[in-house]
Amino acid sequence: MADEALFLLLHNEMVSGVYKSAEQGEVENGRCITKLENMGFRVGQGLIERFTKDTARFKDELDIMKFICKDFWTTVFKKQIDNLRTNHQGIYVLQDNKFRLLTQMSSGKQYLEHASKVNFR
Repeated sequence: MADEALFLLLHNEMVSGVYKSAEQGEVENGRCITKLENMGFRVGQGLIERFTKDTARFKDELDIMKFICKDFWTTVFKKQIDNLRTNHQGIYVLQDNKFRLLTQMSSGKQYLEHASKVNFR
């Protein structure tokens, strides 16, 4: 429980810090989004490298996605992905109905109807 609270506080402070630098004119708004994306990419890449160093090579993309949905997501977010869909043409959509990094943004149902339309590719 304490680890989760610390993680959420760190995440909120990182996002807030990057956006404050944009407001103070140090960085333009588009660059702060790129900066956040790059940080997220690097952290995700490091976690995946650490989690897969002792596992056998994956056979195909579907094995990779199964690993992310079951093992990786469970380790990082303490739950499995709610739904994995594919169009069998290389596009996978992961659905997490209670993604904890986004649920803290709004306690109301203001954006609930749009939440199901967000896809990670």
